[in-house]
Amino acid sequence: MSGLQGKRILVTGAAGGLGTALTRTLVEAGAELVGVVKTEADSRRLLEAAPGGHARAIVADLAHASTLTERLEAEIAAHGPVYGIVNNAAVYPKARLDALDVGEMISVLSVNAVAAAAVVQACLPGMKELGQGRIVNVASITFDTGMEELGAYVASKGALIGLTRVWARELGSYGVTVNAVAPGAFRTDAEKIHPDPEGYSRFVMSRQALKRRGEPEEFADLVSFLLSKRAAFITGQTIRIDGGWVTH
Repeated sequence: MSGLQGKRILVTGAAGGLGTALTRTLVEAGAELVGVVKTEADSRRLLEAAPGGHARAIVADLAHASTLTERLEAEIAAHGPVYGIVNNAAVYPKARLDALDVGEMISVLSVNAVAAAAVVQACLPGMKELGQGRIVNVASITFDTGMEELGAYVASKGALIGLTRVWARELGSYGVTVNAVAPGAFRTDAEKIHPDPEGYSRFVMSRQALKRRGEPEEFADLVSFLLSKRAAFITGQTIRIDGGWVTH
């Protein structure tokens, strides 16, 4: 048993990439999923990926924290507190430093890191009421590798790892665990930023200890574990799932 039966889990970026696999895994584990998505089309994709009435969608642009907070608070007031949060949404424009648009960097940080704080703030009173909770921030191994042309994205993922450590200490007394998951290169739409997908795949496997590509369901299984009662004594950690690309 996963221990997630009937638990309300909020996932940002729930309708695409790794979020789709995570949505299916959590619903199959018996969770009641609340997915934050950007568009009505994303909302439809979310509900198609999680049949059976066990998913709800909140349409919100994570770049606008005040609107996001209002919609989350309305959801909680209407349907009750959430037990778990997965801050999964991210944007990842490519640019080298000499061509970086600082305004775009601020936008990336807003979506990838500041919105995560807004989500946790909105849900925290309910977690305190429950006396327990799970928060999983989705980081990236690019913070370890320093992937070129992704400076804004890497900075935002480093911010999430830092927030994970701080929140673990701040929220532990409320029975809330906070961990980060740093995935490597999984085959998702994110890889469309690479001009040569097959060449990129060969590059990935040349770096990994395991000579195959990871499956999104493997990422979803790790997140599901960290949300479960089996992970009740794990907090403040960043766990890499990357086929051995980064080793410590």
